[in-house]
Amino acid sequence: MIKVFIVDDSALVRQVLTACLDRHPGIQVIGQAADPLFALEKMQRDWPDVLVLDVEMPRMDGITFLRKIMAERPTPAIICSTLTEAGAAITLEALAAGAVGVFTKARLGLKESLQQLSSELIRQIEQAARSRPRAAVRAQPKPSSPSREPSREPLPAAGLTTTDRVIALGTSTGGTQALELVLRQLPADSPGIVIVQHMPEKFTAAFAQRLNNLCQIEVREARHLDRVRAGLALVAPGGRHMQLKRSGAQYFVEVLDGPPVNRHKPSVDVLFRSVARHAGHNALGIIMTGMGDDGARGLLNMREAGARTVAQDEASCVVFGMPKEALQIGAAQSTEALENLPRLITDYARATCRS
Repeated sequence: MIKVFIVDDSALVRQVLTACLDRHPGIQVIGQAADPLFALEKMQRDWPDVLVLDVEMPRMDGITFLRKIMAERPTPAIICSTLTEAGAAITLEALAAGAVGVFTKARLGLKESLQQLSSELIRQIEQAARSRPRAAVRAQPKPSSPSREPSREPLPAAGLTTTDRVIALGTSTGGTQALELVLRQLPADSPGIVIVQHMPEKFTAAFAQRLNNLCQIEVREARHLDRVRAGLALVAPGGRHMQLKRSGAQYFVEVLDGPPVNRHKPSVDVLFRSVARHAGHNALGIIMTGMGDDGARGLLNMREAGARTVAQDEASCVVFGMPKEALQIGAAQSTEALENLPRLITDYARATCRS
């Protein structure tokens, strides 16, 4: 039985979510509260397995509450957020603070929206109960450098060829924290990077902008036919697939609609398979923390095409599902701790530069 606690200032949201979850035989709503201060008092008496949390609340905002929880007693938390620009920005703060999932709700037709999406919330709760959330990553601004001009162009690539090497990253639950840790440590002349992070539509643009504000490389949501180049990381848009293509000596991405693959859109498998076809041995593929098996077969395709392939190790994953599946089918040549991935990427770039 998964014990769930709901924190939301809307009585209607609490009522509808409780009714939806109580119908599931494996989930028990052990409490609810209108704000974090009431919630903390109740949770001390019976601590939940999963927290469903609104982040826009009076008295204490959800981000402060979440950071307190993660610092004192890390607990899987799912953010219940609205599909708005402001909602996306604050939700990304919550994910960076350690939340493991996002459940989106509409402002209009709220009751009907929540009822229709209850199966998705149940799936996320079941996944969250098997996760190991990490303490908050405190974001720091992009480091300033007096030698850099305030330009969107990357620094010269110091001998790196900007069109022949690609880094492909795939991740899901826990990936927002993991990607922030990795990308913030990469130098401005890193090879071009393509990323699939499982995330709802409208959130990926804000996620990429947040990373761009923190990293030396440029990070942004991918657009159709964007070129892949040194110093740039492209994040697949939520609700769209992203594929790598090659034209002569240059790589670019296609952003396409289509059915979900492995229940995801964007799908890591879609990206990795395209990298295998069009980059082959000129690519490094890394499958990172996440639930399920999306990306495992695509990473195997990359390995068979001659790419270097790596899985994040179990100890540093919030959820070991995706890397575990890749290892079980022989897709990953090695495992690496999350903290070692930036060095692995820069070492790969230097090695290819010398070859």
